[in-house]
Amino acid sequence: MNWNSLTSRKIIYLALAAAILGGFLFLFIEIVDKLKGNELIRFDETVIEYVQAFISPRLTEFVNVVTFLGSVKWLAFAVVAAAVLLIIFKKKSLAVFMVVSSGLGALFNMLLKWIFKRERPDIRPLIEEQGFSFPSGHSMGSFIFYGSLAYMIIHLAKRKRWKAAWTVLLGCFIIMIGLSRIYLGVHFPSDVIAGFAAGGAWLTIMIIGFRYYEYRKNV
Repeated sequence: MNWNSLTSRKIIYLALAAAILGGFLFLFIEIVDKLKGNELIRFDETVIEYVQAFISPRLTEFVNVVTFLGSVKWLAFAVVAAAVLLIIFKKKSLAVFMVVSSGLGALFNMLLKWIFKRERPDIRPLIEEQGFSFPSGHSMGSFIFYGSLAYMIIHLAKRKRWKAAWTVLLGCFIIMIGLSRIYLGVHFPSDVIAGFAAGGAWLTIMIIGFRYYEYRKNV
């Protein structure tokens, strides 16, 4: 590969990363702006009413399992387990990437909740949750962790079909966890979308940092 080709690939990668990061940040800022102006009330209530129209005992049992897979307890266990496996298979840099992205991401979510201090919805909650609502910790945490898994699969897998299949599967799983929070009545839809946006922005920054580390290591 010649120098011009390598330089072009760097420029394309940086432009794509900047565009993705900018998109997530723009979405989060837009939600915050509308949140301050109380412009999300009708949207949130309409979506909650629609999602909770499907409430049934059997579905609630399933949703509780889904939402657990986005909980702090599960994600903490999953991050440690993934990091240990990566170290065993001599992928220490990816293990550090996993721990740092999810660990610092959780602290960042706590900071955002403290800044905005939005109370949780009181429209037919099916479970009890403590703490502030915005942005959704489950949504942000699951986007960072399962998004990191998708990135690692893309990074390590050789077959394109496996990369695509796992990326789509994990993406659908992230969306399901977000929907579970609305179904259970513990988050506004705007909390969930903001969680995805903040998680996406954070994960993009972590991936850029990891790619830069790899580049410097191989120079």
